[in-house]
Amino acid sequence: MSQERDEKLREILTRTSTIAVLGAHAERQRAAFYVPDYLYEQGYRVLPVNPHLVGTTLWGQPVRATLAELGERVDMIDVFRRADHLPAHLDDMIAARPDVVWMQLGVRHEGVAAQLRAAGIDVVQDRCTLADHRRLM
Repeated sequence: MSQERDEKLREILTRTSTIAVLGAHAERQRAAFYVPDYLYEQGYRVLPVNPHLVGTTLWGQPVRATLAELGERVDMIDVFRRADHLPAHLDDMIAARPDVVWMQLGVRHEGVAAQLRAAGIDVVQDRCTLADHRRLM
């Protein structure tokens, strides 16, 4: 990884305080739980989004069905959804106006990324926020 790219990732992680987790999960062994749980333990405010978990609470926050239901601006959307599901979330991601959309390890969608960038949103693809935070912070 280039030093320039590391600096960009470090800057993103430093300026971020509130993270929406699209596809958050309640099972501790799943990355969609333990990655945001790690971020929460590092002091980030973590807002879970998963329509199947509405009515529950994760990281001290009620789980919302959609990004639009958060009712507040977030700095980052951390994506734990398969790439083929991302187009269905594109309008909500753009409407949320985060500084960055971070697609987790194994998640890459160039078409969605291009549209997010065109809307002025930074995009990180195919990277783990937990691993990069541990490595860079």
